[in-house]
Formats: sequence, structure tokens, C-alpha cells
Amino acid sequence: MNYRALTFFDLDGTLLDAKSQVTPEVAEAMRQLKNNGVLPIIATGRTETEIKHIMEAANIESNIVMNGSFIRVNGEPIHSELFTTETCRAVYEAVLEKGDQLSYYNESNIWCTGYNDELINAYNFIHSTIPPIEPLAFENNSINMLLVLGKNNDGYYEERFPDLNFYRNTPYSIDTVKKTVSKGNAVKILKEKMGLPDIPTYGFGDGPNDLALLEACDIKIAMENGVPALKEIADFVTKKNTDGGIVHALQHFDLL
Repeated sequence: MNYRALTFFDLDGTLLDAKSQVTPEVAEAMRQLKNNGVLPIIATGRTETEIKHIMEAANIESNIVMNGSFIRVNGEPIHSELFTTETCRAVYEAVLEKGDQLSYYNESNIWCTGYNDELINAYNFIHSTIPPIEPLAFENNSINMLLVLGKNNDGYYEERFPDLNFYRNTPYSIDTVKKTVSKGNAVKILKEKMGLPDIPTYGFGDGPNDLALLEACDIKIAMENGVPALKEIADFVTKKNTDGGIVHALQHFDLL
């Protein structure tokens, strides 16, 4: 299919409302985008299991999940980045040494090493289901992303694992991916695999892990509720996610 443009949407604080839901206005905007030849793509730190209901509500079939570790376009998987068992074990041991917990992610499952206040608060923060406990899930399953559950120790993990990227996305959790993985790299991979090197791209975000996403897109849109660093590089700062910011920006750029 020939697309007029590609649009990439972060979820929490961007596409979703304060209750992590898709509003009727946003759902209608996604329908109009597709009718106008624009492909809407979710770009999130979450895994597909956590966003299935969101994709259905928004009628979106394409996503970049786990901060770029897995890509699906129009229902078909096109890319997957995996951790080695050795790396998972090393992070697992380091997390337990610090008294934190860890979650393991692939495109269809989530497991965790144990429950603590930070883990429960992290999943409640994004209105997501608390995963089952399986401390050594990495031994028998493919793992795309790790989630460190703790309020401190960011610097310790960054220093101990220089080959990994750590994104603190809630007060209670740190998304952890391979150094080569980001939403921005995923945008490039998606365009290459779709054979669309010159198509215009629009990136929408609000958090630190959206910096790479916006940097990889031709048009960079930050939410009014976004972090200052994101607004500094934005071509356009739209309204808050709770004040119709997505629809406002899409109308501003004549995509609707």
C-alpha cells in the first residue's frame, strides 16, 4: 500500500487519557488517518500483551513495543531483538543484590522475580495487570525487554551494564533494553523493511524514552505535559494528552 505518511504514537501521557484509555475522539482520529492514507503506529515501552485492548479500541494494527525491541506492521511481525540468557542472568543477580525486583518481557508474556511495593505501584501506575512470578523465566523463554522495579539505583545499573539502555518511565520502574535498541532505531528499521525510505514521519511523545523516537522522525511533536528535553527538540508542542492534544496536532499538520 502507498502511504502518505507514518505516524508514531507513544501511549501513556500521549495517545491515552489520564486513565490510560483511548477516548472516542482519538479512536475516530485513528480511523480518519487510515482513510487519509496515513498509517498509525503505536510506539511504547509496553509489550503487546499489555496493549491489545488499546490497539483494539484505537483500531490500530501496527506497533513498536518494548521500546523498539519488537515491531509489527499491519498484524505481521517484522523485527525482534532478544537478550541472551547470560545478560538476563547478570541483571537478575544485580537486581536482587540491590533489593529490587525484575520483570521479563517478550511479545506475548510477562513474568517477574517477585512482588514488592515498587512493582505493584509500577503496574498500577499504567493500569496494567501485575505479572505472575517466575524468577528464572529467561532460562526457557525468549526475552526482549527487562523492567527493573525500584525507586533508586539507576546510576548503579547504568555503570554496571554499559551495554544496556535504562529508561526510567515511572517513579517505580526502569525499562531496560539492549544499547542498540530504541524507538528511534525501530522507526528506521520499520521504514527499511517496508521499503519506504522517503516517506514523511511524525513522532508524538511525552517522556524520556521518546527522545530517540522524535529524533528519528521528520516532524517532532511533544505533548504540553511532556518533559522539557522533549519540548526543546520539538517542531510543535501540542496540548496536553488530557486536553485533546493528539487531535489538535493532527489537525495542525493537516493529517485529518
